[in-house]
Amino acid sequence: MALALLTVPSEDALASLPGLRRGMLAASNPLSAVFWSTAEAILDKIADGDATIGDVRTWLEATGTEPNGIIGLHVWDEQSERSQLAAEMHTRLVTHLEEQLAAGAVDPDLLATADPVACGAYIELQERWMTSALPDGRVPMDILLEEKDEEFLAEWDAADAEALAVLQALLDQVGDRSVPVESLRLAGTRLRAVIAEPGWPGQLLIECGGVRPKDLPADDAELWLLLAAGVASPEGSDDWGAPGGPEETDSAIAAICAIDHFDWLAVITALATGGPGTAASATDLAAYVRDYDPDDGEGDDDDEAPDDTDFELDDLDDDDEEFDELGMEDLFLPVTALWQVLGAIDDQQRLTPLGWWGLPEAMRIVWAPSDDTLG
Repeated sequence: MALALLTVPSEDALASLPGLRRGMLAASNPLSAVFWSTAEAILDKIADGDATIGDVRTWLEATGTEPNGIIGLHVWDEQSERSQLAAEMHTRLVTHLEEQLAAGAVDPDLLATADPVACGAYIELQERWMTSALPDGRVPMDILLEEKDEEFLAEWDAADAEALAVLQALLDQVGDRSVPVESLRLAGTRLRAVIAEPGWPGQLLIECGGVRPKDLPADDAELWLLLAAGVASPEGSDDWGAPGGPEETDSAIAAICAIDHFDWLAVITALATGGPGTAASATDLAAYVRDYDPDDGEGDDDDEAPDDTDFELDDLDDDDEEFDELGMEDLFLPVTALWQVLGAIDDQQRLTPLGWWGLPEAMRIVWAPSDDTLG
């Protein structure tokens, strides 16, 4: 009844309430006075344009047969967007709730009045079902979260592939960037010494690179690219007990992980096209993200984009949200600090020849298919 009332214009639904109520009474299923009063209230809100999606969902859930939108770690998609598995589990849960309602285990009138005990019990009822095995052995919560993980990984892989294609097109336009052999050798020596010392920045570098100090690559280029790729996409590692502030390390890694494909492409585009000497402070990097337009032809070639997905680079940028330049600058602060240690930027926070060669190469590693090797 609740779902049916929401499928027609609210004014029509309001006008139909008296007739529906008489019809349900005649059918010996009158529903409660609370249901009809809350139905009228929510339809009035909808008609006045004051109802939110949350208001409508709360009213639906108060029927005692509509699952909560969020149960544990699982979030139900809208009906039209549910996978076959999610649709099956949702239907099964609704059936279970209907059975519990018929058995008197759920009181929708108490749910409608937001009784805390009843609402808590209703959530527990759903969580118990979601975490219990079905007759076929499947646990709804487990299989739904596994499916979501697979969807997320597929979307991330698509984003990686698109970003890599854009990066390759950009570097084709930039042209040859020779390896600064002597700078690379000096950087390798310095990095090994830094990592051998306890605390910052060595600990953060190895945490990002996901490597143990005793397992560092012997080749300077491999070491540098491994650490530079870790700065862009922290691998993470166990806490090996090194002093120097693990909380600060965790905070820095969390900031880096909040930088997405669009942001990295904006920065690498500006640095690769600008070349050595390009300003590369956190403030500068945030400004590059602010001004980046992937459709302006710079580093973008539709022919290079993968044709097996409908993923688009523009999907990485949310134009509906006002750009937080100071927030973006904060995210890049640990990046520029580590770039300085790597020698990718100098003391004046300008791009070095080593950074011009190495940072784009590190991003190739980050966005390469998972079965590709560093070499």
